[in-house]
Amino acid sequence: MSHVFPRHTKSNNPTIARGEGVYLYDTEGRQYLDGSGGAAVSCLGHGDAQVTAAIKSQLDEIAYAHTSFFTSEPAEQLADKLIEHAPDGIDRVYLVSGGSEAVEAALKLARQYYVEIGQPERRHVIARKQSYHGNTLGALATGGNEWRRAQFSPLLVQTSHISACYEYRGRQESESVYEYGQRVANELEQEIQRLGGESVLAFVAEPVVGATAGAVTAVEGYFKRIREICDQYGVLLILDEVMCGMGRTGTLFACEHDAVRPDIITIAKGLGAGYQPIGAMLCTDKIYAAIEVGSGFFQHGHTYIGHPTASAAALAVLTKLTEGGLVERSRLMGDRLQSALEDAFGQHPHIGDIRGRGLFRGLEIVKDRETKEPFAPEEAKNKLLKKAAFEAGLLCYPMGGTIDGVRGDHILLAPPFILEDSHIDEIISKLQIAFDRHL
Repeated sequence: MSHVFPRHTKSNNPTIARGEGVYLYDTEGRQYLDGSGGAAVSCLGHGDAQVTAAIKSQLDEIAYAHTSFFTSEPAEQLADKLIEHAPDGIDRVYLVSGGSEAVEAALKLARQYYVEIGQPERRHVIARKQSYHGNTLGALATGGNEWRRAQFSPLLVQTSHISACYEYRGRQESESVYEYGQRVANELEQEIQRLGGESVLAFVAEPVVGATAGAVTAVEGYFKRIREICDQYGVLLILDEVMCGMGRTGTLFACEHDAVRPDIITIAKGLGAGYQPIGAMLCTDKIYAAIEVGSGFFQHGHTYIGHPTASAAALAVLTKLTEGGLVERSRLMGDRLQSALEDAFGQHPHIGDIRGRGLFRGLEIVKDRETKEPFAPEEAKNKLLKKAAFEAGLLCYPMGGTIDGVRGDHILLAPPFILEDSHIDEIISKLQIAFDRHL
């Protein structure tokens, strides 16, 4: 009998034994192609010798030291390398242990920033419907994933949620793509005005929406307008790149595609590639300076922030992403994966949309392709497809509630950047097996 508290008490998952490249193997010897990188984490694949060597080398020096006493060379080098490649204005890195921690740090820094500069009345956060920003209470309150929020709603701080930029579902026939993007972006200004312009501290958004809606990208011009509104009302723009960042969408930072300048960015997942638990919150020099010349102390912290071993692993990962050409490979292989998905399923009667950037792709499952009608939630198509794909030897990331937290199904694909053409063929063939069985 296991004493592990599993994600689902009725689950009976196999035991993982080892990983090699894009494949995972259980203790029974079964092989699985990791088509989702776990949860869009394993960007380098499994068993990378250079990252493993960096971890072992650091363990020989010092595994852990508390940041109230010491900094460490791996943490300093990692921060330097992140800032070297970060968007203009981003100047400081706060290292944490994962995505939810990064978002919590961002929210608390945004609040403290305004306290430090004499605007303590700013207290409201605005985010988007059908978003996900983490599972700690502050991050969960910020996210717009209604299924995850529901039972904890009495514990959550109040957050406003405006419409997502979700062209497939939201654009009206009378609108151009640009007009649609401007309309939903302008909801931010309307919500700021409703709350009171001087009471809003931040707007939080994923450049490419992850698990909640399945690799939904914003239309051109959307984030430019969002930035204009934030500047007009003095609101901080926090971009959550926990899932979509670190090369996943074909650029190191996902916001590069939209040419948007954030005030705060959160990253995790691909930063450590699964080799160590690590995340980061990055902010502008302006925000840091407000703390530095004010109280001098960010009133936040966790035991494992700036962890030397995790930092050493992330530095090795980041070096491979940047100097090893793997970000560009994500873009190239992502284009090939998109083409293969469109060739195989572009006319499938139950695939409504195939979308995404880089090696971050989503397929929206529909009952009727012409009307975009979803399957009934009680049919649980996402769960059936996940099980069938797994049995066929493919890990993918299906989810339900794509449209509004209840209706809709999608599959998210986020394979390692070392993907080969033959692996794309295998993903297609194994998805086909699952589709043939349940669609």
